[in-house]
Amino acid sequence: MNETILLDIDGPVARITLNRPEAANGLTLPMCRELLQASIRCDEDPNVRAIVLTGAGKLFCAGGDLKSLAESGEGVGATLKEMTVYLHGAISRLARGDAPVVLAINGTAAGAGMSLAVAGDLGIASENAKFTLAYTAAGLSPDGSSSFFLPRLIGVRRTQELMLTNRRLSAAEALEWGLVNQVVPETEVLKQADELARTLAQGPTRSFGIVKKLLATSFSESLETQMEFEASGIARSAASEDGQEGIRAFLEKRPPVFRGR
Repeated sequence: MNETILLDIDGPVARITLNRPEAANGLTLPMCRELLQASIRCDEDPNVRAIVLTGAGKLFCAGGDLKSLAESGEGVGATLKEMTVYLHGAISRLARGDAPVVLAINGTAAGAGMSLAVAGDLGIASENAKFTLAYTAAGLSPDGSSSFFLPRLIGVRRTQELMLTNRRLSAAEALEWGLVNQVVPETEVLKQADELARTLAQGPTRSFGIVKKLLATSFSESLETQMEFEASGIARSAASEDGQEGIRAFLEKRPPVFRGR
């Protein structure tokens, strides 16, 4: 991992930081590749039970680095196809893994930055954060999973508005719309995200993974199929070490001690 993506693993919590503050953390091809590598390392480490994703400096992420795309010239289509392989792979790994992903949105999230900001499980935004998709303003179309997650979070009509008009939302509006869970002062974003991640890291990690998988299919499956997924999931979680501990703790009237197993 070089300096455009920082990965810090502290016990059960991993922190991934987009680290091009001088360029508004704009995504480049090498940066997307490193983001995928970081997500795989988190996914492969059984000790990682929660992940924080944030940006260095004053902005979360301004999206794709249009300057680097312009330098691709006639090869821009091939460059974007390669970039999205890595970016989408990283988002998929984070979304499909058991560890909950907490977004610490420390400033403006635009384009692919906004896509990343809504792709996690829980979001904490700075009170000065702004959210805008901005793709069509540059003659582009959305990527980074925004066409999947946004309709689920805020509905199709509001998604259409954001994608077609490039409306900019304040942090307060993002909270009202359901794009984030909390809005806090700028100096508190990372602290609050770390505290939340550490709380989640003490939870039943495999059960959290089942929650993520159930919610990913809830808009696409029939009632009976979804209930079958639920039956399978609760059976697996009840048979796990954490499930057994949770049941014992309830019966013994004590707090459970989960180990992520």
